[in-house]
Amino acid sequence: MSSKPHDQFSMQNPLTQYPHPPFPAQGQPAPGLDANMQPEPDHGETTYKGFGRLAGRKALITGADSGIGRAVAIAFAREGADIALNYLPIEQPDARKVIKLIEAEGRKVVAIAGDLKDEQFCKELVDQAHEQLGGLDILVNVAGKQEARKDISQISHEQFDHTLKTNVYALFWLCQAAVPLMPAGATIINTASIQSYQPSATLLDYATTKAAIVAFTKALAKQVIERGIRVNAVAPGPIWTVLQPSGGQPPEKIPDFGAHTPMKRPGQPAECAPVYVLLASQESSYITGEVFGVTGGNPLP
Repeated sequence: MSSKPHDQFSMQNPLTQYPHPPFPAQGQPAPGLDANMQPEPDHGETTYKGFGRLAGRKALITGADSGIGRAVAIAFAREGADIALNYLPIEQPDARKVIKLIEAEGRKVVAIAGDLKDEQFCKELVDQAHEQLGGLDILVNVAGKQEARKDISQISHEQFDHTLKTNVYALFWLCQAAVPLMPAGATIINTASIQSYQPSATLLDYATTKAAIVAFTKALAKQVIERGIRVNAVAPGPIWTVLQPSGGQPPEKIPDFGAHTPMKRPGQPAECAPVYVLLASQESSYITGEVFGVTGGNPLP
C-alpha cells in the first residue's frame, strides 16, 4: 500500500508514503526512460511546493532529465532559480518534460545536451550555463553511470573508463571550470552514495567512484571556502530511478529493490530534492564539507 503526499509537508507514515516491494520484473536499455518504469518514480511533479528559497539564483544541474536530477530541477525552479539542464542527447524525451515543468514556474531554462565524458564539453557546458543564465552560483553534479557486474572479470576496460570519467573526471572538470566563475555565497553540491561507505559486490567500479566523490567534496570544500563558496554532497541509498532497471542492478534484484532498508522500500527522487535545496540555499550557510545521507534508515558512518 502507498499514499502519495499532497506536498512534501503533509504529515504521514513514511513506511506507507510510497510504493514498496515487490515490484514488477522490468528492464530497459541504458540510459532508460522514467516513463517506462513500473511504478513511475515521483520527482515532485505534483508534490513539491516551493517558497522562493532560491529566488534569483542560477543553477547548472547535470543528469537533470530523470531521477534525482529531475527532482532537483523541479524543486529549484519552484524555489525561484533559473536553471541550465544537462543530459545525454538520447534522453531528450525525458528532458522535454522537465523543461516544460520549469517553464510552467516562469523560470528561465537552458537545455544543453552532451556527454560529460568529454573534457572539452564539460568546460563548454559551464561557460554556456554561465553566459546564458547571466551568472552561475549553484552547481549540482548528479549525472552518473552505474552498471552492475557480479565478478571483476566481467568489468571491461571500457566500462571502468566510462564509469570513472562520468562520475569522477566530469566532476573534476566541471568544478574546475565553475569555481573561477562563482561569486561568494555560491554552492557546489555533489552526489555521492551509500555505496561510498557500504559497497555492494556487484558495483565495484561505481562504489569506487562514489568513495572518491566523498573525498573530493571534503577536500574541495577546504580549498574554496576562502572564496566564500561552500561544497557539500548528498549520499542517497536505494532510490527508485531509471538507473536501476537499465543495468544499475542485476535484473533479479529489481522486484525487491529497497526491501532491505529499515523502511522496507526504496526512496523516491522527490525525497532527495529537499536536501539539495537546503544545501543550495543560504539557510545552510554554516555547512560545508559535509555528506548528507538519504538512505531510508541505513546510517552513514
